[in-house]
This record gives sequence, structure tokens and C-alpha cells, in this order.
Amino acid sequence: MTIKPLGDRVVIKMIETEETTQSGIVLPGTAKEKPQVAEIVAVGPGGLVDGKEVTMQVKVGDRVLISKYAGTEIKMNNIEYTILKQSDILAIVD
Repeated sequence: MTIKPLGDRVVIKMIETEETTQSGIVLPGTAKEKPQVAEIVAVGPGGLVDGKEVTMQVKVGDRVLISKYAGTEIKMNNIEYTILKQSDILAIVD
């Protein structure tokens, strides 16, 4: 099963990073903050959204920085994804 976002929405998969304190202690998953860097898995077509023309500025495979509490989380085939609007993406990370 695949996810095809509509309008100006994108599907992302969060990139997990291992967090280590300055003293070298590795933090478990429950103590970490929600990651803000993600990889784009699918991109909607853009077009006319709420009466405004939207051009998609991201593409599949881009690594992006997102707002901390943006989007709707879903789980498919035991993989967690987030669907959010392009406007919730803050930047493309190189």
C-alpha cells in the first residue's frame, strides 16, 4: 500500500538521531525530544489550494527541518509517517 498526499501535503519519515549528553551519556528514546529532521517520502501535486496557486518546493528524498508539533502521525506496515502541509516545513537540510 502506498500513500499519495493531496494538494500541498507531503508525507515524511522522521530521521532518528542518537542523543548523547555533553558528559557522554546516551539518552534512551523516552528521554529524547521529538526529532525535527525528516526525509520526504511522497509529495502532493500542489495546484490550487484554498483559492491560491501552490507550487511544491520539495521533492521525494529531500531532508527537511519541520515544525516541532506539525502534522498528523500515521503508522503503515509498522513504519511511522507524518503527513503535513508544505507550509509546516521550515527548511531543506543539505
